[in-house]
Amino acid sequence: MNPSSSLVLDPPLGALPAAGADAVGAAAGSHSAHALEPLPAHRLSVVVPMYNERENAAPLIDAVQAALADYGYPWELLVVDDGSRDGTAALLSQHARRVGPHIRVIRLARNFRQTAAMQAGIDAARGDVIVTMDGDLQNDPRDIPRLVERLLREDLDLVAGWRQQRQDGLWLRKIPSLLANRLIRKITGLQFQDLGCSLKAFRAPVLKQVRLYGEMHRFIPAWLATVTAPERMAEEPVQHHARLRGQSKYGISRSLRVVVDLLAVFFFLRFGTRPGHFFGVLGLGVMMVGMALLSYLGVLKLLGESIGGRPLLLLGFFSLLGGLQFLTTGVLAELLMRVYFEGRQVRPYQRALHSADADPTPERGWSQAAP
Repeated sequence: MNPSSSLVLDPPLGALPAAGADAVGAAAGSHSAHALEPLPAHRLSVVVPMYNERENAAPLIDAVQAALADYGYPWELLVVDDGSRDGTAALLSQHARRVGPHIRVIRLARNFRQTAAMQAGIDAARGDVIVTMDGDLQNDPRDIPRLVERLLREDLDLVAGWRQQRQDGLWLRKIPSLLANRLIRKITGLQFQDLGCSLKAFRAPVLKQVRLYGEMHRFIPAWLATVTAPERMAEEPVQHHARLRGQSKYGISRSLRVVVDLLAVFFFLRFGTRPGHFFGVLGLGVMMVGMALLSYLGVLKLLGESIGGRPLLLLGFFSLLGGLQFLTTGVLAELLMRVYFEGRQVRPYQRALHSADADPTPERGWSQAAP
């Protein structure tokens, strides 16, 4: 079967079930793209990472195009192919050429995972406002104008989507997400209900101050809290659809990785600019234990008791040695943090050398609604 012909038969986004419409329908009606009042002049960049989403390649581009066709300001769509092996990149490039130069396809040399792919799109985005979303069409592109409007009207730095009526499996998606969100709120102090929703709107200058590594795209609000005030971040209810095409890339293993990454987030938020304090306090505490044990054994030795076969002697010695190691680790961590902050432009990905989609000039490659 011809792949392009099968894509034509896929139903448009408007035919998807209107899950969550009760929660956001009224707001969506009053804030639709057709009813937008004049906003501050801006350019919008929509960033969508995709991996092995052949069935969603053309429908995704068409859905965003339909949602922003009447948008009153210049916009672009950046679709980042994260080393797909099912022909997603070719379909994206083919369909992008049909739609227009404002659809930009960025191809990574291999699969760097979702966080690095999202960072690649953010780096290439030229807009003053950046919107991120998933490529499986569970996020609704028609929510984008409403998120951008709130971001600009309320002078915020982040508006995150909140999937109040989430259309996912209970045991593998909803319950792990619920537990993870509660844990994240506890550790970060951010009172977001749905940190896992990829549909978010950012002010580009603020977002580009942070770098995303590992699986850190789930914790973008936490990272933003290091460069802006939590009061400048908000949540907005959005629609959420069940996946109709392709295979989900999420599972229990990904939830376990979230817990590991959360420990890293906790460390960076508390000690990111002063790791020497963490290792220094820990080292001094361990050294004090060692010195106390050795002092106690020293007193016993002066009183004439034999201490050579006592386990406390080894414990005290290795505690003292361990404390010194923690202190030196703190010094090295301080040096590494200096390198980190001075080298923030190091990228966690590589773009494919054979990519034919070169970055356009700042004044070309935008979609603009006819006046």
